Amino acid sequence: MKMADMKTCNACPIRHRAVCAHCDPAELLLLEGMKTYRTYVAGDTILWRGEPLTFVASLVGGVASLSRTLEDGRTQTVGLLLPSDFIGRPGRAQIDFDVIAMTNVTLCCFAREPFERLIAETPHVAQRLLELALDELDAARDWMLLLGRKTAREKVATFVSMVVRRSRIAGPVDADAPVHLPMTRDQIANYLGLTLETVSRQFSAMKKDGILDASARSRMIVLDPSRLKAATGDDAEGAL
Repeated sequence: MKMADMKTCNACPIRHRAVCAHCDPAELLLLEGMKTYRTYVAGDTILWRGEPLTFVASLVGGVASLSRTLEDGRTQTVGLLLPSDFIGRPGRAQIDFDVIAMTNVTLCCFAREPFERLIAETPHVAQRLLELALDELDAARDWMLLLGRKTAREKVATFVSMVVRRSRIAGPVDADAPVHLPMTRDQIANYLGLTLETVSRQFSAMKKDGILDASARSRMIVLDPSRLKAATGDDAEGAL
């Protein structure tokens, strides 16, 4: 981990999606005086489960995972953290999951105790934290459906759809632009509760069917968005 160059809040790429999304200029000044930036390289552990939570943070760039390791060594990835996602829980003194940088990661960090005091005095920050928590709850329920009921094909298609949606959340981009995969096939398998061989077969099948161009392991191009959506198994309303 190292300190990164500071950016002003107004120049931040996640300004309108992060915990500061609803802040007025005066509130932004308060956050400016509190924040520090930290960077991690792929594979670094940002926080260990049970570690004292001395800071909370918004993820500015990169991808991190939330995971737990069982006593026999098995590890389950239970969530992904993408730009604008929030790490840590105000009011809790320790972290409940291992937080691992899957790519190079930049965090905008706030010391936990001063940030907790700020929440009590700044309704806009408290409101945005509530929104983020409710979004996370919805995502967790959707993931229960994926893990419990979806086929391997539907699981992989849903993962691809999620990555595409989140990679383009900052604004419109070229629909034919490559989408960078933040995880290896093995990590995707761990995340979806599948084997590496199953994930590889599903990517190959969707490539053969003309849904994806996944020639490169670290990126892909969605060739047929409507068929990708159909492959997720979601209803016409787009439940996931």
